[in-house]
Order: sequence, then C-alpha cells, then structure tokens
Amino acid sequence: CLALAIMAHEARRYALGEWLLRRVVAAAPDDGEGWLMLGSVLYAQGRVVEAGLAHEEAQRRGLATPGHHANALLYLNYRHDLPAAEIARRHRDWGAAHGGVVARTAPFANSPDPGRRLRIGYLSPDFRHHSVSYFLQPLIEAHDRAGFEIHAFAHVEKPDGLTEHYRRLVDGWHDVRRLDDAALARLIEARRIDILVELAGHTGGSRLPVCALRPAPVQASWLGYPNTTGLPAMDWRLVDAVTDPPGAEALAVERLYRLPDGFLCYRPSDKAPEVSPLPLPRQGHVTFGTFNNPAKLSPAAIACWSRILLALPDSRLLLGSQVLTDPLFRSRLRRRFEQLGVPRRQLDLRAGVGDHRQHLLRYHEIDIGLDPFPYAGTTTTCESLWMGVPVVTLAGEAHVGRVGASLLHRL
Repeated sequence: CLALAIMAHEARRYALGEWLLRRVVAAAPDDGEGWLMLGSVLYAQGRVVEAGLAHEEAQRRGLATPGHHANALLYLNYRHDLPAAEIARRHRDWGAAHGGVVARTAPFANSPDPGRRLRIGYLSPDFRHHSVSYFLQPLIEAHDRAGFEIHAFAHVEKPDGLTEHYRRLVDGWHDVRRLDDAALARLIEARRIDILVELAGHTGGSRLPVCALRPAPVQASWLGYPNTTGLPAMDWRLVDAVTDPPGAEALAVERLYRLPDGFLCYRPSDKAPEVSPLPLPRQGHVTFGTFNNPAKLSPAAIACWSRILLALPDSRLLLGSQVLTDPLFRSRLRRRFEQLGVPRRQLDLRAGVGDHRQHLLRYHEIDIGLDPFPYAGTTTTCESLWMGVPVVTLAGEAHVGRVGASLLHRL
C-alpha cells in the first residue's frame, strides 16, 4: 500500500493516496514512514492541521530527525488559528532540540585583511528552476566580483539547465548532496567562507542543521522561508521594515537586518506574454483570482473571499493549481465555498498547466488578484503584478503574512 500511495502522490491522485495511507497506518500504527507520507498528501490537499498532526505521529513513532520535525514547522505557517507568538515558540523549540551544539572555541582561519574580497557562501537545494530563483538569480548575477567571491553549496536533487547556469556564475561550485552535516560544515569552513547565507529554512531539501555547527563566522537566513529558523547559531535574518516592523524582534531568534529597499528583487520570466487589456469588458463580469498553493487557502481566506463573491453576485473567482487535477480535491474545495453560500457558477477551478507561458496567460482572464492569508503569496504576487493584474493583500501580524504588503509598498 505504501508503494502504491507514493505512486498516487506522484500522479497527483491525493485522495487515493490518502485512502491507501490510512490503511497503512491502521494496519501498522507504528510505521512512522506511513504517517510521514500521510502528512504529505494531506498538505498537498491544503489540510495543514491534519498534516501537522500526522507528522507529529511520525515523530512519536521514531522519525524525530531535524528534517521530519521541520516539516511540521512549515505547516504551522499556514495556520490561521495559531498566533504568531506560538508559531515562533515552536520554532525556538526546534532550535533547542536540534541546534544545541558545543560552543565553538577554535578561531576561524579566515584572513582579517580588510582589503581582500569577502567570501559569500549560499547554501540551498534550489539552484534550479524553482520559485526561489526568480529572486536569487538576479542577485548572484549582480554581485560585485571586485569585492566578493561567491560560492554555491548546492544540495540539488534534480539538476537542470538553470543549475548549470548557476554553476557558471559562481567562483566556487560545490555539489554537497552526498555529504553529511559534519562533512558539509568542514567543507564550508575549509573554503573560509566569511558569510554563509542559508536559503531554505524549514523547506524541502534544507541543510539547516549544518548551520548549528557554526561553519562560518557570520550566518544569515534569507528568502526561502518566511519565519525564524529557531536556530541559535543563526546570526541574522534579511527582511525589510514592512515584512518585519518594529516589535518583530520578539518573533525571531535571529537579529533582523532590514534592507532599506525591500528584501526581494523579482526577475520576471523571459517567457512572460504581453499584458492584456482588462478582461471585464470582454467577459462581462469581474473576475478575481489566485494561483497560490492550495495549502494557503485557509478557512479565513475562503470565508473572506466568499463574502466578496456574495456581495458581487455577477463576479467570478478563478483558482488554479496542479492539485486541482484530483477530482475529489476539486469537489471538496467547491463544497467549502458552497457551504458559505457561494453558487457553483461563481467558481472557476482550473488544473495547473505544465508550460509556464500558458500559466502566465491565465492572468489575462483575471481583473483583480486576491492574496491569501495568513500565508501570503510571493512569486504569485510578482507574476500577477508583472502581468498587469492588481493584487489586494491583507497585512498580517508576522512576516509570513506581510510579504504582499512589502511588495505593494515598494511599488
């Protein structure tokens, strides 16, 4: 059943995968891998509370590695029912459990010469076609090479053409997939990295525990994760004054460095089509829309959007996602709106398209983008704005819910 469930997950038949995995954990409740996989298929369906509970069961049954624990932390960011302070506390608990190492006593071998180039190391699984690259690639390309020597520590499971482009951009390329945490920490220190920038946080493929070993004199978290790492050895988080206004220090283990012009710089896809005329005159009704991860469609966001649709009975809401290929998930999502009084005709549910240009063309059908909450969009907001579609966002109480506000403020 577990093998079949993995196949169902890869085919985006999440409801089938869930059914199979519930049989697995019912027959073998101590099978931690079954609980872990169940959490993944529940998350894919946007059922983040249940996904978190499944991962907690996996931990109780022996899967208590930092990575397994981190998955449960990721899911917390989607929860509208937990205050930001509680989510921050759980991240600190992770740091206490997995980030406690003996304090470093040996000095670093890095030269103190103020005239030399600083060595910057970027640690990431996402040197590839991934949403992170819309923001990372322009930075790597624009680094002042007279002042900085750039190294990439790449844990990329499936390299692609963009991976090769990154390899050519940097001064030092290090494929670290086969290195354990201790060996990777030794490599970073041997390269005498001055500032290590960790880009994944508690997301897939992260090597965050390496930072607990303190392989560089200065360590910072940026871009790929919208919350504190919880790791005491992480010195800084790179943010801005909108994502993290005064008082946000209480939600972070790291010191907050607020970049003065925003913490993001978006490079649009070179496949982006031209901006279209407003679709309202052609379609005869206002169309709201979002192409965010269904896990971001919180009960609070759906309730808010339902009130908008009911206030404008001729309007439509276009939702697009790869998960909508699953007919049962599509039916469940439609039912969530119908239970709030939204008639079927006002919902337009679309399965994802493989081609990125075709994905961007769908913005031609939207008049106004709606940013989800409490976990706001990032790449999707930038795509929407680049395609000429204005976005309405709600500024939340923590960074995870304030990225949309930061992007709109900069514009």
